Amino acid sequence: MNNDLKTVKNDQTPAARPIKGSTINRVLDILETVAASERPLSPTDLAVQLDIPKASLHRLVGVLEEQGYLQTRMNQRGLQPGYRLHRVALGVLASAPLQAQRRAILSTLSDEIGETCNVAVPDGSEMIYFDRAETHWPVRVQLQIGSRVPVCATAGGKMYLSSLPRAKREALVSHVKLEAYTGNTLMDTQALLDDLDATAERGYALDNEEYIEGMVALAVPITNEDNRLYATLSFHAPCMRIPFSAVTDFLPQIRKASGKLSTLLND
Repeated sequence: MNNDLKTVKNDQTPAARPIKGSTINRVLDILETVAASERPLSPTDLAVQLDIPKASLHRLVGVLEEQGYLQTRMNQRGLQPGYRLHRVALGVLASAPLQAQRRAILSTLSDEIGETCNVAVPDGSEMIYFDRAETHWPVRVQLQIGSRVPVCATAGGKMYLSSLPRAKREALVSHVKLEAYTGNTLMDTQALLDDLDATAERGYALDNEEYIEGMVALAVPITNEDNRLYATLSFHAPCMRIPFSAVTDFLPQIRKASGKLSTLLND
């Protein structure tokens, strides 16, 4: 472990206390800035933005990468949240004070629509199913909490992609290997980007049997106080019960529920 973080743990002298607090604040500032940024930030970007000496910044970033809180992108251009920072975020979302209220909102929505409803969070090129309220129909699609699904072939994933700045959206799509899950999966990059443009314009995403044959879905964003997406709310159903043409009939209910979840998670 580097000297900056050793000072935090081991040096108990009065003279070291300001340094100790400064180092902790710097670590927290780095994590907050990377997590909130709409684009990957380089160590140089962080040093300038946070007014931290480059040598100290590189040491702290190195430890945060070693510990899994940050990771360098595959193209080596910029830092992004690591798996442990994602775990912290999921832990906050799953905290007991919010869990009962979130489940109540999801269960009410599932009862209104009559289908399974999910909250999912983005993680790179995948979405993680974070919470769900199950339909009571005997015929249903089983996607358990913790399941990972592709961003390019699901309603929640396309909702997330559509919320990104256009340049970042195009870059992510260009680096993802498109896989044909069904005959309806969008396999042409330009067709997918056109679909994401339409999604961004209308504010909701659709899945017309693109991930699982016989399943349709609709997703809307759950946003933070800055109106940025940090999760998606969706429902999916067998098309034998809800045809694709009828999916948007439930848009008012799902938007109302997403508003409640946004308010809940921002309070």
